[in-house]
Amino acid sequence: MKEVIKIENLVKKYKLYDNPSDRFKEAIDPRKKSYHKDFIALNGIDLTVEEGDAIGILGKNGSGKSTLLKLITGVLTPTSGTIDIKGKVSAILELGAGFNPEYTGRENIYLNGMMMGFSREKMSEKIDSVIEFADIGGFIEQPVKIYSSGMFARLAFAVSINVEPDILIVDEALAVGDTRFQTKCIDKMKDLKNSGTTILFVSHASEQVKRFCNKAVWIKSGEVAALGESSEIVDLYEDYMRNDIEQPLQEIEVREVKDRVSIEKDFVLPANPDILALITDVQINKTFFRTFEELIVEIEYEVYEESIEDLLLGAAIYTPNRDYIFGPNTHLEKVEIPNKMGRHKVIYRIPQLPLLGGTYCLDVGLFNNEGIVNIHYKESALTFTITNKYFSEGLVYIKHKWEVLK
Repeated sequence: MKEVIKIENLVKKYKLYDNPSDRFKEAIDPRKKSYHKDFIALNGIDLTVEEGDAIGILGKNGSGKSTLLKLITGVLTPTSGTIDIKGKVSAILELGAGFNPEYTGRENIYLNGMMMGFSREKMSEKIDSVIEFADIGGFIEQPVKIYSSGMFARLAFAVSINVEPDILIVDEALAVGDTRFQTKCIDKMKDLKNSGTTILFVSHASEQVKRFCNKAVWIKSGEVAALGESSEIVDLYEDYMRNDIEQPLQEIEVREVKDRVSIEKDFVLPANPDILALITDVQINKTFFRTFEELIVEIEYEVYEESIEDLLLGAAIYTPNRDYIFGPNTHLEKVEIPNKMGRHKVIYRIPQLPLLGGTYCLDVGLFNNEGIVNIHYKESALTFTITNKYFSEGLVYIKHKWEVLK
């Protein structure tokens, strides 16, 4: 495969001053006295990215992820080391960065295109597709200073993703915008990936990295902690986050829908058109179990679109401390669920619960795009408890055998 990004021994240091005046003192001090402390944001990064890769970049806040992306795009210059880029880069680092607030949306499309190296004539060929993707109506002819944050997100993403880049860099951009817009962006990113575009994707939602990316790199304190197949790296990263002394990140963003219409017996569309579907009821066959008894969960949900492509349903079991035990979904297990407008019910069944004594929580969620876009999520939708006479210890019962050899 063709290498499109090659990074060798990349280092980025920042000078930190206690007071703004210390910078001036350092500049004029005849003895060359230092008034700063060095902060090493990246320390010896080595990374090779091949054409067509979708690489997820994981790491806690302050680990160096955004610094790495800014170095790749040329926003920052390295202290030492080399970065070799082959191809045109389009980056979504800070949505709306580079927009002139006094220009209209249309004028900013041309401005951003020229900043990415496209002529006005070339951008004229692309502008209709950018405007259609942004879908902000007549506001495209208004100054962007009057735009809402959602309009900013739509226009910035539309410009960056519709210029046919060789390399697309996305830093937490999917945290902005409604579900419909997120779905649209993911679909477009999939098209780019399938056409051979290389994608660098930063997200705190590690499940998005697992499902969208084929590779992942974990940045820890400015260094590469692990690099490899995305599912394996995500598992390593999540295990570290769970067992670190700091609070772990949420694996799935939980969205509380506050403006839904109450749905009783009759099917009623929500007042908010951005609500695509809702989980309306979750029932369990009982709340107290013994190990190996059958668990049956009935999940009712409603779809408010004519249809939702790639709709999937997930169910996850957690401990009360939010330790993740098990989380299948209908996409992974190739089960098709109803995705057309109306009310639907699905049964989730575990014939023999292998869990040992304790209380457990069941989360239920509706997603699309292979689980990348969260449509509606119910954390701790219900709880159940398992009690037994003493016959084993631990969290789960694993089938096993003993053999006496002597």
